[in-house]
Order: sequence, then structure tokens, then C-alpha cells
Amino acid sequence: MAQLALTVGRRWAQTPMALRIAVIYLIARLVTTGFLILAASLSTSLSRFGAGAGLVDFVVGWDAQWYWLVAESGYPTELPLTDAGTVAENQWAFLPVFAFAAKGLGFVLGSWGIGAFVLSFVAGYLACLALHRLLRDRIGSAAALWAVVFFAAGPIAALFQVGYAETLFLLLLFLALEAVARRQYSWLYLLIPVMAFTRPGILAFALFLGLHGLLRWRNRRDDPFRPREIIHILALGALTTLAGFSWQVIAGLATGDMGAYLATELAWRQHWVAGGVAGFVPFEGWIQAAQFWFVQWGLPAWSGLVALVLVVVATALALLRAPQVRALGTDLRLWSASYLLYLLAVFFPQSSTFRLLLPISPLWGAVAVPRSRVWRMSVVALCLSGQWLWIYHIYALGNTFWQVP
Repeated sequence: MAQLALTVGRRWAQTPMALRIAVIYLIARLVTTGFLILAASLSTSLSRFGAGAGLVDFVVGWDAQWYWLVAESGYPTELPLTDAGTVAENQWAFLPVFAFAAKGLGFVLGSWGIGAFVLSFVAGYLACLALHRLLRDRIGSAAALWAVVFFAAGPIAALFQVGYAETLFLLLLFLALEAVARRQYSWLYLLIPVMAFTRPGILAFALFLGLHGLLRWRNRRDDPFRPREIIHILALGALTTLAGFSWQVIAGLATGDMGAYLATELAWRQHWVAGGVAGFVPFEGWIQAAQFWFVQWGLPAWSGLVALVLVVVATALALLRAPQVRALGTDLRLWSASYLLYLLAVFFPQSSTFRLLLPISPLWGAVAVPRSRVWRMSVVALCLSGQWLWIYHIYALGNTFWQVP
């Protein structure tokens, strides 16, 4: 038995990394498929998917329906209104790259749903490859492979198999972070525009580029900061900022209402805020949510604000001081801080928060740094447990406002 284990281990070590990651990814997808099948069997008439739910329903469910609507009908030139006269949910909240890429694949494969599944599935595998490449020079190839295991089997891993834009965005993001790390800035002129029209979050990358540039300027004596690189970072910062605000301008020009995009995004928030939302105020969402959720849980509103402050402080300290996080290098810590600050500024936290944390997936590398086998297997168990709980609540039960993916 020991000899067999040794032989298997030796052959595994000799297997090309792309194939090893493919094996890990496929096993993870089989587990997720099993969870989805179980969730479908537990779905009842009270779920939005009904008692006869199947895997296809899950692939094209929730936000995937909006991407499908974008692909089939485009974007409205007149904003829909609720009975109260406020802007209703509509396609402008969903960026076009994933929707139309899935439509192109669907034209070949037979349907938009099949195209969306294949796009998410393949982009997920490529994102695993890109994540390993991003982490291996920082924490070593073995730890980077464990980070891929945690990523592929993580609590939100169902998104690798449904019609959401997340995996495509993560692939582009990991490639962009790798380009910055290797000072191959020219690639960003291609990646940034596609990222900007895949899913929201590109403004966080603009902040990251600015911080990266400032850090390089500070360290220019030890790490020469050539004029060509300075020009690249300034130009890319401008491009990223322009791309980040362009969708608001496009929505405004198409509808005749320059506040169309923000009003559309706030249409989702009004479900949680009593009396609706008058307008967008940076950082207001988390303050409102901290009070809302703690009152829902039977706790005083002020305790939610205290908890929010503690979470922000603890996160900042972890990014600054935790040795496992520091092992990832400054750029990945800067990206994580930039994206978390972006979320703090624009988002109203609810059940979708877990999905929106996926862009900080490079932090799985910090979880993978400890070499204890017990630790790593415990993390895998927690990942799979969290994945089942997420799938169960989102797909088997998903019928209330706190069960939104």
C-alpha cells in the first residue's frame, strides 16, 4: 500500500501542471454537480425553481436570466418604472461581454444556456491556471496548487457552472494582475476594456494601478522606474478610469437619463431600505445594511455599526500585518485592499456579498501557505460544506430576499 501511494505520488508530481489542475478542476466540478442535483431534488413549489427543478434551470437561473435578456433583447431605451414611479430592475445593471459571448457560443452549440455554461466552465479552468501562475512565484508551486484546490472547490464554486460573468472576469483579472506583476503593461490595453464591460469592478483596478504606480515611484532607487513604465501606468490609469465610467455614459445617452445606470443599480437596493433610495451616496450602503441586518436579527442598530467598524479594522490589519497575507507580495495586497474599498464605497451587503468577494480570490494563497496537511484538508472540508450550504439556500430554497446569489 505504501509503495502504491509512493508510485501514485511520484507520477502525480511528474504530471504537467496544466493536467494536474484539470484533474482537480474536474473533480471539483463533479462534486458541485452532485450538490446541484441534490438541491434540485430538494427544490419545492416554494422555491423560485419549482418542484421539478433541474440542472438546466439552475444554469439559466437568477442573474443568468438577465444576461440572456441582454443577449436576446439588448438594453431598454426607456427605463421601466415600478408602481411607485421609481426605476425598476432592468438590463442596464448587466454588462454585455458575457451575454453576447455566450450568445455566440450558443449559436454554435444550440442555445444561449449551453453557451453560457461552456463559457463559465472553460473560463473557470483557465482562471485556475492563471491563479496558479499568479501565485507560484510568491508562495511556491505546491502551495499555489492548494490555493487552486480551495478556489475550485470554494463556497461559491457553483458559479463555475452557471450563466454568470464571474469566471470570465476572474480569468481576465488574474491575467491583468500577472501582467502588472511582470511589468508587462502593454497587455493591459487589451485586458482592461474587456474587463470593464464584463462585470462591475474596473474602478477598483484603477485605484490599484494608482497605488502600484505610487509604490514603484517610492521604490524607484531600488527598483528602477523607467519613463516608459511611468507613461504606461499614467495612460492605463486614465484608460481604466474612463472605462469605469463609460457604461454610465452609454446608459445615459441610450435612455436620455444620465443617472440611468445608478438608478438601475439602486433598484435592487430599495428592496432592503425602507422608503426607497433617493440617490447614490458612497459608503452609505454598508452603514444602512449594518443597521438593517442587525435589527432583523433582533439586535440594536448600533451594534451593527460597531460590528462594521471591527470588520473593517480586522481586514485592514490582516492585509497589513498577517504574515501569510504578506507572503503574497505587495501587489496582490494592494489589489485586495483596492477592491474591498471599492465594495465598501458602492455596495449594499446582502447574500450576494459572498459572490462579490470572488475578485479577492488570490487571498486563497494566504490560506494555502501553512503546510500542515490537517490544516489544508480542514480548509477543503470547510469549502465543500460552505458550497453545499450556499447551493442549498440559493437553489433549493431560494425564494426570499436573503437567498439571492
